[in-house]
Amino acid sequence: MSLANLVTQYIVQYGFRIMGAILVVVAALFVAKSVGRLFERWLNEQDLEPPLRLLLLRLVKALVVILGLLIALDQLGLQIAPLVAGLGVAGLGMGLALQGVLSNVVAGLSIIFTKPYRVGEHVSLLGVHGDVAKIDIFTTTLMHPDHSRIVIPNRKVVGEILHNFGTIRQLDLSIGVSYQTDIDTTLRVLRDLVTRHPKVLQDPAPMIGIAGFADSSITLSIRPWVQVAAVGTAHSELNQAIIQRLQADGVDIPFPQREVRLLNPSSGPSR
Repeated sequence: MSLANLVTQYIVQYGFRIMGAILVVVAALFVAKSVGRLFERWLNEQDLEPPLRLLLLRLVKALVVILGLLIALDQLGLQIAPLVAGLGVAGLGMGLALQGVLSNVVAGLSIIFTKPYRVGEHVSLLGVHGDVAKIDIFTTTLMHPDHSRIVIPNRKVVGEILHNFGTIRQLDLSIGVSYQTDIDTTLRVLRDLVTRHPKVLQDPAPMIGIAGFADSSITLSIRPWVQVAAVGTAHSELNQAIIQRLQADGVDIPFPQREVRLLNPSSGPSR
């Protein structure tokens, strides 16, 4: 049999199968794109975190493409069952080799579904604290108050004690005034000053009152609520505004004093 006859026989025998397989793959890519658009619209209407929406969208597209590839292989006359079994064994091996990565993925999905924290909240965990800047499948990124980024593998987060401060925090300010001060007037002035500050939240309302009694002063407590992002600047601005206002009103802010008495000051040291 001549070479031309062999080529002709091969084309007749397998050509239509190859063309059919190519058409199936092209159709699968087109369907995956269309299904992805519809699925993305539905996901956007759901209350899901962005990383989870992206993961689900990619999984749906991948499943459609994989289904198309399996149909294409069947068109070519290949046995799919042994191929699937081989892929399963290979997947098991890869899973054992990538245990750390997979544990991060599982932990990431757990964080996304259970929502122990959200982007924008201030959290403290594993000895560090900061604002949640990003939640991915593999890691959680915190923004530290010094504007450095802390990247934590998700597997380190799951199972640990987490302190979630939320999106607002309460400042703890205090100042001492003299015992001769008109406390009612001073508290009223401080309450008016604090509530008028632009960074202070009205709900929850600031807590202002007497915190305790020191040796030379009455300690006043000022505890307003502010957004997490404004903690640093609000703390500094309020301290400055409080001291300036009390000084302008003539409120005495005493400093610690200690009275020392000498017994028999005229007597010198014994010899």
